[in-house]
Amino acid sequence: MSATLLLIDDDVSLCETVRFMLTKKGFNVEVAHNAITGLQKAYALKPDAVILDIMLPDMDGWQTCRRFREMSDVPIIMLTALGAEENVVEGLNLGADDYIVKPVTAEELAARVRALLRRVSRSSVNGTNGREPILTIDNLVLDFDKHEVTVDGERVDLSPTEFRLLSVLSRHKGRVLPHEFLLTEVWGPEYVGEVDYLRLYISYLRRKVERDPSKPSLIHNEWGVGYRFG
Repeated sequence: MSATLLLIDDDVSLCETVRFMLTKKGFNVEVAHNAITGLQKAYALKPDAVILDIMLPDMDGWQTCRRFREMSDVPIIMLTALGAEENVVEGLNLGADDYIVKPVTAEELAARVRALLRRVSRSSVNGTNGREPILTIDNLVLDFDKHEVTVDGERVDLSPTEFRLLSVLSRHKGRVLPHEFLLTEVWGPEYVGEVDYLRLYISYLRRKVERDPSKPSLIHNEWGVGYRFG
């Protein structure tokens, strides 16, 4: 069964082009030209992923992404002309799972969508992979079944990608995991070499789960190699 994508962008011509490109790649594509319609369609259709522009007429993409995260864990790809580093960081901080700068080829966009859907599918199918459903280390409690994390008894909100990264790290507690391994496990083989992307997400996790992110006690750097949990 083909995956259903919801494209939210006010550029009618671009939407038709992207819809045509992705339909040829085997996806079902629904379109909304503003944020409110997009949120309504997402609620009704339950799409497999959302492709979201930032410059929307009624509510910008930042606010829209935040609204999505209040109601759903649906995978979100931001597709926008805003390519400055601070824009990328803002989008990922708000819960987007990927950030693509226009223009983009049909091949790259389809590959990014497939990689994201594979990650989500692998996460939901694998479940706890035979490990204990709850991991406790120091002040951190990770509930794999409920997809919940608490620190000092307080629930911590993690994006789906942040949760996957923390799950992979904790599943291999005490082992040094190379950058390439983490990128492949969390994002897919298409992301091998994107070490800066991994570092960015590691910094997000540290801010949320470490007592002192500047002196991490849970997620350790192994310089030039990767990261170790615990």
